[in-house]
Amino acid sequence: MNQETIRERVEQKFGVEVVENAALFRDQMTLTVSKDKVHEVLAFLKNDPDLSFDFLSFVGGVDRLPDAPRFEVVYQLYSMTHNHRFRVSARVPEEEDGLGSIRSAVDLWPTADWHERETAEMYGIVFEHHPDPRKLLLPEHWTVYPLRKDFPLEGTEEHTPDLKPSQHEEREGTH
Repeated sequence: MNQETIRERVEQKFGVEVVENAALFRDQMTLTVSKDKVHEVLAFLKNDPDLSFDFLSFVGGVDRLPDAPRFEVVYQLYSMTHNHRFRVSARVPEEEDGLGSIRSAVDLWPTADWHERETAEMYGIVFEHHPDPRKLLLPEHWTVYPLRKDFPLEGTEEHTPDLKPSQHEEREGTH
C-alpha cells in the first residue's frame, strides 16, 4: 500500500479536518493530525487489518521555537505484515507552566514507554496516562529540558546543578 492510500484511509475514517498537513518527502508521508485525535488515528493505523501498523519504531519530540504551537511529537510506524512505514505527527502547544501534553501511546504499543519517557525528559512534553513517567537519563530533581532550542549549549550552574562550580568557570573561561 502506498503512502497516499494510507493518508486517504485516515481522511476517510476521520475527515479532512483531523489532518492538519500531509507532506511527502523521499517517498515517506508525514501526516500531521490534531493533537486531540492523534491517539484515535494511531489506534486506527494499528488495528485496521489492511494497514496493520503493528510496530512503533520511534517516538520523539521536536522544538519548533519560535513557531506556535511550539512542540511536535512524531511517531514512526511500521507494519511487519505489509512491510510499509508511515509517520504521524501532532503539534503540541506550550502551556503556561512551560510544558506541553499529549496522550500516551503505551496502551497501543508497549515500546512507546521509554521513547515517551525520554521525550518528556528532554522536551518537557507530558504524556498523559503514561504508566511510568520516571526520568531515564537526568537526575529526578532537574527541572530543565536539554533538547529545547532555548537551553544554553554549555549549560549553567542553574541549568546543570550537578556540575561543580569550577567546571562551569572553566567552560566560561573565568578560572
